[in-house]
Amino acid sequence: MSKRPIFLVTGADLAPQALALLTDFDMVYAGKTPSEDDVVRLCQQHDPVGIIVRYSKVGKQAMDAAPSLRVISKHGSGTDTIDKQAAEERGIRVVAAVGANAAAVAEQALALMLACAKSVVQLDQRMRAGHWDKATHKNVELEGRTVGVVGLGAIGLRFAKVADAMGMRVLGFDPYAKELPAFVQRADWSAILSESDVISLHCPLTNENAHLLNASTLAECKSGVLIVNTARGGLIDEQALLDAVKSGQVGAAGLDSFAIEPMVHPHRFHAEPRIVLSPHIGGITADAYVKMGVASAHNALQVLKA
Repeated sequence: MSKRPIFLVTGADLAPQALALLTDFDMVYAGKTPSEDDVVRLCQQHDPVGIIVRYSKVGKQAMDAAPSLRVISKHGSGTDTIDKQAAEERGIRVVAAVGANAAAVAEQALALMLACAKSVVQLDQRMRAGHWDKATHKNVELEGRTVGVVGLGAIGLRFAKVADAMGMRVLGFDPYAKELPAFVQRADWSAILSESDVISLHCPLTNENAHLLNASTLAECKSGVLIVNTARGGLIDEQALLDAVKSGQVGAAGLDSFAIEPMVHPHRFHAEPRIVLSPHIGGITADAYVKMGVASAHNALQVLKA
């Protein structure tokens, strides 16, 4: 009796709805926080035909360890943790569940923007300490303010639509976007920096845009600008951001992604109350978990059936 082909999931689980699509395969799970070495070891041990990437990196060592590997499917939209050049050289397709978590991530970006503008975390902490700051504290009103949306894929456009509904002026920067909806005004990078009251990042991380926000670009922003990042931590120079928050050049920042994940403890951001943190969970909701799982399984199967 022949052995069934194997899918490796670089995580501890996969939605039942996704597993229902993969009943012809045996499933191997790498655990909650697999390292790149763990992935390589499991590839050597099981020689999967497909990898569904939730956590960790998948590089050329893992690909070389799995001669049967034909597809690497991202459980989400960002494929920066996959060595795409190595995959192309080996004839392995890389696919992504683009848009599956768009609603979830856009909502997280909105939550972080509002938390920054309305001092949600700081005021909660102040009240728990016995303070009543009504006479002295003033929040930021977002209606009429300008938000610069960097990256106009499914997530960025969804966030932009909500910002527009709130009465914000929406500038959009994306060199690859062709047609834009009427509520997004196309802008160049310099306009994003100089005109935005809020900058929200929704672009993939590449070699070209690493540290897109750094000491120099942050200095070009409006004083008191709010920074939101639900994309990739590498888009921001973290020390430069912290310095800008401390100086007041950046009024507050809401971050869901970081240069090193999981975040090390202690971290330079922990002592700064004007930086709101969440552990890269923007795309992790019960609904998005199912959508991403089903999309990643479907995308992988389409490659294997071709």
